Amino acid sequence: MCFRDRITRLPRPYEPDRAEEACAFVPWAEGPVAELIAGTAGSSPYLRTLIEKEGGWLEAAMDAPERAFDAVCADIRAAPPDTIGVTLRQAKRRVALLIALADLAGVWPLEEVTGRLTDFADLAATSALRAAIGVEIRRKKLPGQTEDDIDTAGGMVALAMGKMGAHELNYSSDIDLICLFDETRFDPGDYHEARASFVRATRKMATTLSDLTGEGYVFRTDLRLRPDPSVTPVCMAMEAAERYYESLGRTWERAAYIKARPAAGDLAAGRRFLETLRPFVWRKHLDFAAIQDAHDMRLRIREHKGLGGPITLPGHNMKLGRGGIREIEFFTQTRQIIAGGRDPDLRVRGTVEGLRVLASKGWVPEGVAETLVAHYRAHREVEHRVQMVRDAQTHDLPQSDDGFDRLACLMGTDSASLRADLSARLAEVHELTEGFFAPGTEDAAAPQALDQSEIPKRWPSYPALRSERAVGIFNRLKPEILRRLEKAARPEEALVAFDGFLEGLPAGVQLFSLFEANPQLIDLLVGIVSVSPDLGRYLARNSGVFDAVIGGDFFSPWPGAAVLEAMLREQLARDDDYERKLDTARRWGKEWHFRVGVHLLRGLMDTEEAGRAYADLAQASLAALWPEVVARFAEKHGRLPGRGAIVLGMGSLGAARLHARSDLDVIVIYDPEDDEASDGRRPLPARTYYARLTQAMITAMTAPMAEGRLYEVDMRLRPSGNQGPVATSWKAFQTYQRTEAWVWEHLALTRARPVAGSETLARDVESFRRSLLGEARDRDAVLREVAVMRARIAEAKGAGDPWDPKLGRGRMQDIELVAQAGALLSGASPRNATDGLQAAATCGWLTAAEADHLAATYRLCWALQIGARLIRETALDPEDLGEAGCAFLLRLTDAPDMPALASRLEQMAARAAAIIDAALPEDDTR
Repeated sequence: MCFRDRITRLPRPYEPDRAEEACAFVPWAEGPVAELIAGTAGSSPYLRTLIEKEGGWLEAAMDAPERAFDAVCADIRAAPPDTIGVTLRQAKRRVALLIALADLAGVWPLEEVTGRLTDFADLAATSALRAAIGVEIRRKKLPGQTEDDIDTAGGMVALAMGKMGAHELNYSSDIDLICLFDETRFDPGDYHEARASFVRATRKMATTLSDLTGEGYVFRTDLRLRPDPSVTPVCMAMEAAERYYESLGRTWERAAYIKARPAAGDLAAGRRFLETLRPFVWRKHLDFAAIQDAHDMRLRIREHKGLGGPITLPGHNMKLGRGGIREIEFFTQTRQIIAGGRDPDLRVRGTVEGLRVLASKGWVPEGVAETLVAHYRAHREVEHRVQMVRDAQTHDLPQSDDGFDRLACLMGTDSASLRADLSARLAEVHELTEGFFAPGTEDAAAPQALDQSEIPKRWPSYPALRSERAVGIFNRLKPEILRRLEKAARPEEALVAFDGFLEGLPAGVQLFSLFEANPQLIDLLVGIVSVSPDLGRYLARNSGVFDAVIGGDFFSPWPGAAVLEAMLREQLARDDDYERKLDTARRWGKEWHFRVGVHLLRGLMDTEEAGRAYADLAQASLAALWPEVVARFAEKHGRLPGRGAIVLGMGSLGAARLHARSDLDVIVIYDPEDDEASDGRRPLPARTYYARLTQAMITAMTAPMAEGRLYEVDMRLRPSGNQGPVATSWKAFQTYQRTEAWVWEHLALTRARPVAGSETLARDVESFRRSLLGEARDRDAVLREVAVMRARIAEAKGAGDPWDPKLGRGRMQDIELVAQAGALLSGASPRNATDGLQAAATCGWLTAAEADHLAATYRLCWALQIGARLIRETALDPEDLGEAGCAFLLRLTDAPDMPALASRLEQMAARAAAIIDAALPEDDTR
């Protein structure tokens, strides 16, 4: 469709006489096109000049503006290097005229207008850089580079920053470039010569683009966004820039790199450099401290530009003034900085795109996002028309009534309507964004009783309050924290628990900023530390887990092992570095661990659901990490011999019932088939390969790294225990289980479950397990072995503490042994204790009433176990637990008070022990 058929709006001529003069240069124009050109020329002296110069060219462009734009770009690409300056200036006139008319007439929407301006800027920068680098190479000033390297600028890249980086250039925008070169392309002895050559090329490129000649200029070019521009060369080595950002980079530079992209030169090297900066730009934890940084930056800009007053339209800066474009950009980028480290979907360059993805992820209300999008687009159109008047890099509204009349004509409206619309939009933007950066604060005093106690007086000496910034944020938070502590059931107890948390916190700025932006987290923290000071100390060491609460779905139903595995795999895939993958797994695991604990504390999960959730989390961690360990190991030693291996979960992991401090019992089984060795650059015999691979997996789970350990792993349940190999071949496993295994090893196999590795091997192992356990057994022989095993456990472990739900007669371990025996005798191979006890009744070993009592006792012990292990690192002692901790355990066990719980536990365990005594023969080995 031709231009004239797509016109949806028309400017009005502010100076009709000048419009008529300009129309003489386009005698071919008629109808809506003539009205467009008249309105444009009559309101913009700059565009009138372009019409007079390029009116002949414009005639053909009106038939197909997109094709005309492409033709201009093709002319630039075909231009000889020595004429590139003249070619670019002519192209700039034509592109500026075409885009202005398409914008004013509504033929192209804002995004296409800014996108085509940016595409032209990319091409201009590329052409100017190639011409400059070509001169250096032909003069032999760039060591080792030939004319074949001109297209990649000999290893130099120009990063587009700001609006150019986001494809959002305004009509009369300057362009912000950071110029870097890949020093690894040069010998160390050639470094200084190469840098000098790149500096000359950068300056020549900037001159080609920005010098004002008789033909005009292309783009004003700003190179000052590079690191420390007052002392660094205009083109820096990438390694030097990376060191700067890692050690001295500031929040505004992180925000600037949200929009950064390679625009000219060696684009691949530019992408690699941006990837190295990813940890600098996108922090692994939610970064609410960025809010204060951005707010301080806003205030400095206002003070420097004298823009701190109320909104008054004459001379108001549409970019930097209150309610302006920068307010929306800061609002968007700060939200991205806060959460983009955790969610790569937020790492988009465009402002409109950023607002919409923030809304889709729940970080900004959808209505707020769409309102800001509408105002942003309207502001940008006003900005364009302000700049179109005289091609000035200005964002200021006119000072005079005449100026407003001219602007209104260019926008196709009247001055009064324009003023009213601007006032309303600026005011609403300011209202929506100011509340985010500088929310109102209450001056309510802290509760005197808590504030005047001895505990708060020692807080200033704690590590988290060493910096002035941390103290400032905490002092704003302190009254609210104390008010919420006062609302606890036992305020003094809650204060002591919070003190333990604060004392163990190594740094405060990030966490205090998180609390200030999300005060509901204070309630969560107070609730947790009140129930469990131990858990409070854990949170002090791992405060990053609070990030998970802000994500929006923290209190949603549990997703299950398959979804968790997929989520972790996705996160691991984002990192190329193996150690970063391991830390990612640990960080991810801690957050989900925290989620299970909070759900249990708040009654969102019962004890059975929480046990399954902890097991799901362990299974997902093993299943997602296993292929990463295999891939890492295969880089050196080759692919897996045969069909691979599986990780077989044993004990509580196999039974899918873990608590907060469970370690993992596993066995690794491999099937080399006919492969005797691996095929890598350092091949290994199959047995050695899988033994070392297993050790690598254990290290991946247990090694203490920056984010701690993932799990402790126990492999003592493998064939022959600690005396056997750490990995067992599939053939040897079958032979051992059929010919050498003890009864206790078959008991352990009742709870075995494949959790990671080869699916086909997992199916075979599970089929073998069921077949083996389904074979007929000599009941008396099995029960004699169980009795012996029970006696040995009692001798080794002792009678247990009265409050220990696991050890002791008639308690968890005792009942689990009976359940495994029931599973083995029944031939049905159930994994969990309840089903094993039911199987014992079904096969006639126990009565239904006996099985029911053992199951009820087991549930009571489990409720106490999972609760106690969540809130205590050491043995359970109600005297040290505190009222809130006791209340939590009483809720889990449905007991009225701790003495009643102790009595019930003792009575049920005693009866359970008697049932087990009667069901087993006496141990005649003692």
